[in-house]
Amino acid sequence: MNASSTQPDTIMALSTATGGTLGIIRLSGPKSGEAIMALTRKKLPPSRYAQFAQLFHPKTDKMLDEVVVIHFEGPNTFTGEDLAEIQMHGGRAVIQSVLQALRECGVPLRYAEAGEFSKRAYLNGKIDLTKAEAIADLITAETESQAELALVQLGGALHDQYEDWRQQIIRLLAYAEAHIDFVDEEDVPPELFDNITPQVHKLIGDLHAHLDDQGLGERLREGFVVTLIGAPNAGKSSLLNALAKRDVAIVTPTAGTTRDMIDVPLNLGGLPVIIVDTAGLRETSDEIEAEGVRRARLRATQADLVIALFDATQPDDEATLKAINDKTIRVATKKDLLTDSKQSGLAISTQTGEGMPELLSAITTILREKIEPLRDRATPLLTRARHREHANDALEHLERCLEGIKMNVPVELTIEDLRLAARDLGRLTGRVDVEDLLDVIFRDFCIGK
Repeated sequence: MNASSTQPDTIMALSTATGGTLGIIRLSGPKSGEAIMALTRKKLPPSRYAQFAQLFHPKTDKMLDEVVVIHFEGPNTFTGEDLAEIQMHGGRAVIQSVLQALRECGVPLRYAEAGEFSKRAYLNGKIDLTKAEAIADLITAETESQAELALVQLGGALHDQYEDWRQQIIRLLAYAEAHIDFVDEEDVPPELFDNITPQVHKLIGDLHAHLDDQGLGERLREGFVVTLIGAPNAGKSSLLNALAKRDVAIVTPTAGTTRDMIDVPLNLGGLPVIIVDTAGLRETSDEIEAEGVRRARLRATQADLVIALFDATQPDDEATLKAINDKTIRVATKKDLLTDSKQSGLAISTQTGEGMPELLSAITTILREKIEPLRDRATPLLTRARHREHANDALEHLERCLEGIKMNVPVELTIEDLRLAARDLGRLTGRVDVEDLLDVIFRDFCIGK
């Protein structure tokens, strides 16, 4: 914002990727319409009407492009301010010339910071923080499930749930404060404060159910972790390359080539998955390789799914057998080298592609089974650590409130926990005390969003 004026700055940004057939420049702020008129040399079209126009450089009079301009009068816009769009051809030279012309048109404009359009929408009450985060997630979604999760949140599911709980607590506060202020009044029943207990019980149960999601929302947003383990030369790096359909990891006959983890995000059956290649499991005197083995075992315990690879031409190695847990798919590799075609279990060849469709099917089936029980939950999924932290804090304050009621703690102290619980839920949507969060939330946005 401009410190010398009560009006906000007018900002501009390219809102489309460069190199496409269409480019869109967005402007937001009180000078948006004035900037459009400076380049088109025409009066503004009526609000929300598209107008065909030619753009001219304000100093050289050179025609820059033939475009469509749209002006949106605030406050009924995405940002809550006057907003404008220039829809032009997408060539880099054209876009740069129009941006430069806007800078030189005599209207005070500046380039928008990352996420500034969405930040203004939040500050002007057009969206809450959960919807702002959903916009960022939708922009970066790479799988169907990620887009679906972001759309649910953008539709207000999280906001509505948190705001409903907050309003319930505010009503409880009103009851409790009435007990304090009017306890001697005949028209306030003595059992008024006692009526709070079952409602706090219910809120605690609702929050417990909300938090008991096995971290699924974060997994859908960030990716399920699938870790590959096995002895050196069992085929882990070859499988990683086959799944990624490119050479991500170095593959050589030399044992111990992979010494550190390699994480590759993939879209498997519409699900976001992070495949982790690890060091071969074996005893070694090499300090660096030994650290890689230790990390491999650790990642196997932390993964959503483990794929244990065994060289089908060799006896099963003990180190890999010991690392198998209840999240493990056992897979035989190098199927193309087998002379016995009756190999039992899941067997693959990254050279010929044999067994790969079956392995992919097994992976996606197991991950989808993790999702299904939670699809019909009563409350929406949490998608960020920030959500979980504030929801947990609210739950703790409600539990402390309930404990205070049971122990006959002074009412003034008990209702303070209700206030703190309402504050924590308000922080989730951005209603209270979130100034320190704004830069963190919006800094990862694209320019122009």
